[in-house]
Amino acid sequence: MALCLMMFFVGCNSSSKEKQLLEYNGRYPDESAENMVITTSDSGRTSFIVKAPLMNSYSGDSSYMDCPKGVTIISFNEMGRRQAILTAGYACAINNAIYKASKNVVIFDVVQGDTLETEEINWDQRTKTIYSNVLVKQKKADGSVNYGDGFTADEHFTKYTIIHPRGEINSFDF
Repeated sequence: MALCLMMFFVGCNSSSKEKQLLEYNGRYPDESAENMVITTSDSGRTSFIVKAPLMNSYSGDSSYMDCPKGVTIISFNEMGRRQAILTAGYACAINNAIYKASKNVVIFDVVQGDTLETEEINWDQRTKTIYSNVLVKQKKADGSVNYGDGFTADEHFTKYTIIHPRGEINSFDF
């Protein structure tokens, strides 16, 4: 009997620890998964691979998903080759339409060799665009560095535009 009681208390102890780990802004997730890898495809071709050490799903009036320990997203071009790699310290999806990434967001354009750094980006799945309205830093493959007040891009990051660019611009870029 004593052994059963001890096991019950130990079980309750670890359970309350788990609740503390999963709680987010006073809410507990309906679902939670570790080491998630999600692959999306279109017509049999991989479009994106999303990797997250922890993914939580919350339902209710304001349903959302979040990745509190960060996320890595790899996009692929029409030829099935890697186009861009995004890393961020935090990500969330609101009503499965708007996706946000924040905390040290880095997008590496594998094809061009350019890197874009910012603190926040948004992906609107309906319009298939990625955008940011905060300061961005662009490191070009040739070593030049540019800054801007945000950017817009297609969802695979094959084409993007820096808003109000300033910095080093090579003459052959014109």
